[in-house]
Amino acid sequence: MTIPLTWLYAPGDRPEVVLKALATEADIVIVDLEDAVAQGRKPYALDATADLLSSPQPLPVHVRINSPHDVETLAGLPGLSALRIPKVAYATDIQQIAARAPGVPLYPLIESALAVEHAYAIATAHDAVAGIALGESDLRADLGLRGDAGLDWPRTRTVMAARAAGLAPPPQSIYPDILDLDGLYASCSHGRSLGFLGRAAIHPRQLPVIERAFRPTREEIEAAEDIVKAAASDAGALALPDGRFVDAAVVATARRTLALASREEI
Repeated sequence: MTIPLTWLYAPGDRPEVVLKALATEADIVIVDLEDAVAQGRKPYALDATADLLSSPQPLPVHVRINSPHDVETLAGLPGLSALRIPKVAYATDIQQIAARAPGVPLYPLIESALAVEHAYAIATAHDAVAGIALGESDLRADLGLRGDAGLDWPRTRTVMAARAAGLAPPPQSIYPDILDLDGLYASCSHGRSLGFLGRAAIHPRQLPVIERAFRPTREEIEAAEDIVKAAASDAGALALPDGRFVDAAVVATARRTLALASREEI
């Protein structure tokens, strides 16, 4: 299975934009029925999305629902790959959605201080939970933060909860300035250092920057290859000629690096 690195949002009330998103190099397209859609256009967005997903699509399509009532319309459609559940606060929120959408993978969004405190319980709320993600815009508003100050702890908390629950590392939240590609790259590099894997985007021009930031560099790949090769000839800990110490944890990290380079899960 290919490791997703790019998750592209498209507003559900603009089907022409969704179709353009499906023609990009994104790994996953997220059709948004919530924040990106004005209140008066939400019924249309739901109908348009259901119409689109009545047939299979060229890319995996997740839908960020606006209301639990959206689930009955969307569950079971052949073009739907997963549902993203906004503003989850308790494990019971996910259990209720799972009951309405049997067999559909769910991605709870951690978007409040309460949700951050309950992150592990949410991540383990139901077998349908396929991953979690942090919604930084709503969390920033909930905490009254300006900028990114104060967000690294909930970011790390989300990464830790996903790992403890046996889920894939979460993707980063969106970077709102679509013209600041240097800032996007720097932000992705920081997110990678915190344990995130990939990122949500709001414009196709962000996709190659995100992928470049999260793919291993040539130097990282070569170092990982050296470690894996050395480990294959020795059952215990060892030191490489350049002085690097290699044990089981280092080898596991190297193998993850090589898997990411080939975009294959391990």
